[in-house]
Amino acid sequence: MGRNRPGGGLTAIQQSVKFIGVSVLAGTVLAGLALPAVGSLGLAAKTTVQEFDELPVNLTRPPLSQKTTILDSEGGKIAEVYSRNRTVITLEEMSPYVKDALIAIEDARFYEHGAIDPKGVLRALNRNFEDGGTTEGASTLTQQYVKNVFVEAAGDDPEAFAEATRQTVGRKIAELKYAIQLEKELGKDQILENYLNITFFGDGAYGVEAAAQRYFSKPAADLELHEAAMLAGLVQSPSSYSPINNPAAAQERRNVVLDRMADTGAVTKTEAQAAKQLDLGLNISQPKNGCITAVRDAGFFCDYVRNEFLNSPVFGKDAAERKARWDLGGLTIRTTLQPKAQNAAAKAAKEGAFPDDPVTASVVQVQPGTGQILSMAQSRPYGNDASQNQTTLNLNVSSDMGGATYGFQPGSTFKPITAAAALEKGISPAQTFTTDWKMKVDTTKFFTCEGQPAGSPDDGWEPKNELQSEKGTWDMSDALALSINTYFIKLEEMAGLCETLTMAEKLGVRRGQEQQPLEAVPSLTLGSQTTTPLMMASAYAAFAAEGTYCTPVSILEVTDADGKQLATPESDCGQVMSTHTARSVNMMLKGVVEDGTGSRVGLDDRPNAGKTGTSDERQNVWFVGHTPDLATAVRVGGDAELIEMVDITIGGTYFDRASGGGVAGPIWRSAMQDALEGVPATPFNEVDVPRGDKDKDKEEDDDRDDDDRPGRPGGNDNGGFLTGGDGGWGDIGGWGDIGGGFQDGGNWGNAGTWGGNGNVDGNNSEGIPGNTVGP
Repeated sequence: MGRNRPGGGLTAIQQSVKFIGVSVLAGTVLAGLALPAVGSLGLAAKTTVQEFDELPVNLTRPPLSQKTTILDSEGGKIAEVYSRNRTVITLEEMSPYVKDALIAIEDARFYEHGAIDPKGVLRALNRNFEDGGTTEGASTLTQQYVKNVFVEAAGDDPEAFAEATRQTVGRKIAELKYAIQLEKELGKDQILENYLNITFFGDGAYGVEAAAQRYFSKPAADLELHEAAMLAGLVQSPSSYSPINNPAAAQERRNVVLDRMADTGAVTKTEAQAAKQLDLGLNISQPKNGCITAVRDAGFFCDYVRNEFLNSPVFGKDAAERKARWDLGGLTIRTTLQPKAQNAAAKAAKEGAFPDDPVTASVVQVQPGTGQILSMAQSRPYGNDASQNQTTLNLNVSSDMGGATYGFQPGSTFKPITAAAALEKGISPAQTFTTDWKMKVDTTKFFTCEGQPAGSPDDGWEPKNELQSEKGTWDMSDALALSINTYFIKLEEMAGLCETLTMAEKLGVRRGQEQQPLEAVPSLTLGSQTTTPLMMASAYAAFAAEGTYCTPVSILEVTDADGKQLATPESDCGQVMSTHTARSVNMMLKGVVEDGTGSRVGLDDRPNAGKTGTSDERQNVWFVGHTPDLATAVRVGGDAELIEMVDITIGGTYFDRASGGGVAGPIWRSAMQDALEGVPATPFNEVDVPRGDKDKDKEEDDDRDDDDRPGRPGGNDNGGFLTGGDGGWGDIGGWGDIGGGFQDGGNWGNAGTWGGNGNVDGNNSEGIPGNTVGP
């Protein structure tokens, strides 16, 4: 047999009868929709019956969007974010007045009828007939709930919302069919509870709990009679009866609700009359939404958490699914943010650079061995008000995570990565190079990982050191301590450009733009490629963790609205260099804060290591360093636009030339000291680092005051370091006469064991040129 045609084979007259019956039950015709003309009645009936029969059996009810709460690692609230301000609660968590008021004004016979109310239909028919229009509807609370489900499912789609609220026979028929289903499936109490959680009460409040907080600054459980009546009155038209914008109309509507409550016996007439004498009693609360409300200056971290959620496959198979899950909300997200560390970072950033300074300081801290981001701060507050020097641009992270689209040149803070690549290849720290203060570089001797020259004979690249006095013979320790550019260009050539690039990739150092890989260019070792503070902090955390690199993470655990724990992103940790290499880099970086360009900012109470950095044209100044317990990166510079930091005041201090040690270093020191206060000092696992054998003229050196040695206070420079051409000693601050040749610096041992040092003539810590503050 063939499939039954729409209408089940009924005649036109029978279909018309069925149409009228369905329409009456649905309350559509009787609520004011015009009956079809007699001539077209059969066609209308046929269409309506077909719509009714073809509707899906079950109504799909999407979960209600709710607030998501973001917590720090200790459970303290950072911020609440939501697409809709709603908190779902049970009937038991609502004042009894709420339930009684809503039923009285919207559906007094709710507990007496089924999905439809025949008496209500007839009452609406009579009222609308008398008024000659549609002045009263006949939808039950269950039908209204179905309509609200359609609206909720439409979300923020204007077309879907218009369709969900369109006054058509088809929509009314759908409401009826699904109302019948829900009455059987859920029961009256659950329908009422769902209704009170889904309904819009105006002014951004969805559900009665959010409405109670919005208008009265109290939970729904504590609502008094007159307050509950006002909220119930909003359901019909939240905008018309807004207590904020139209309090007189809101009060008049509230009093109607109170009268209805007395009529139904929910309250006595005396109680209703007493409540009507009260004013609205508003106590308006402005709902806090989004990272702009984050405490502890953690707005940038909050934004990073959001971006990690939206980018992590564990929260959805694609970007659209993850965004839908985020917008749905109802989550509790416990993060890695450590309150003490965050307070320390925020304080250091704001003291090191003021919000109205022409440049911004950014600070980020990572826990070695876990990848957990403990703090993330900037000197300018998080927000959209540019007149208050606010910004939402996260300078600590890459563009795909809400950061700047370009990243920043890390300058000489990249040099330890080259050193690690060299050590991994078997090059000893005792390796020496003799260089002038500048050099012409044949870029054809540097090769990409594909074996192609990284430059051409016509490049004409002529890099130089910060000062003309910086010429002589250096080993790896000296070159790191004093940030000698020419040494590291030669070291990169010996170790291999590809090997250096590969080490950077292993350490998670990529470009700030969409985390694209770094490019194979000879200037890589000098930090010419842009990256981010978070990437650099994570790389140095690998040195602190003795060669174990962990991808950064900000989320510890996530639970949904039902308390179910969801999967979370995990840090991917792995050994990217030998333990001995990492320990050796740590020892050499200790020299930076003890006798090098960072000697003024080293920590006094615990072993620490770090590196200064200054990029081209002094557009970025850095300090990145660590203890075994914490790695911190600080970058200072322009945000939306890079500027040359000369003749500039930053954080109330004037600098003729900004430097990593002078500007970023003190911020790093402050952030580290406060974050680690009360934490027992953890020593580095030390190794012997062989030194290059250099003959030096000690005669003058022995007579010099300690304060005139490199990295000591003195000179008229930005950071308290020597910057003058003569460095305060020697004709040009250069080496003394080199006496004799260099002796064997020792062979590179196998399995992580350094070769033994040869005897060294002279003192490696003396006879060094005046210190540079630029690198």
